Amino acid sequence: MVKNLKVISSISILLLSLAGCTVKYSLSGASIPAEVKTVSILYLQNNAQLVQPSLSQLLTEALKDRFLSETNLTLVDQNGDFNFEGAITNYVVTPVAIQGNETAALNRLTVTVKINFTNTVDEKQSYQTQFSRYEDYLSTEDLSAVENKLINSINDQLVVDIFNKAVINW
Repeated sequence: MVKNLKVISSISILLLSLAGCTVKYSLSGASIPAEVKTVSILYLQNNAQLVQPSLSQLLTEALKDRFLSETNLTLVDQNGDFNFEGAITNYVVTPVAIQGNETAALNRLTVTVKINFTNTVDEKQSYQTQFSRYEDYLSTEDLSAVENKLINSINDQLVVDIFNKAVINW
């Protein structure tokens, strides 16, 4: 009986100590302080020399979707506890895998975005950095025929990078 009381007492202490935790965890592995309730993601302007018209909207919405689906944060228009703003700074196609006849077997679409992340709860977690991702495609393919698929893949990778840097503390 005394042994059972010690076990129950130990479990109770453990549960009470966990109840006081100030970090929320999600299935995505995100560790978000309990004080953080909102996120604002401002429209990412396209400042690249070569502008793809839908890229800004697609990337901004993909980032919003990630936070809404992977966290319990509420999306607000501005001044969120977590705030993201930035711009697409580069959208470029370059040849790669040059063959013996000096033609490219592959082309590479690269997108670079500059992100300013502000964590109002813990300023040390804030960052300003550039993220860059690319996808290769056959040089025999017309960019306009594969561009949407490439953009979707690149956006997915960029969103994962931005999200992870902000809320995954490994």
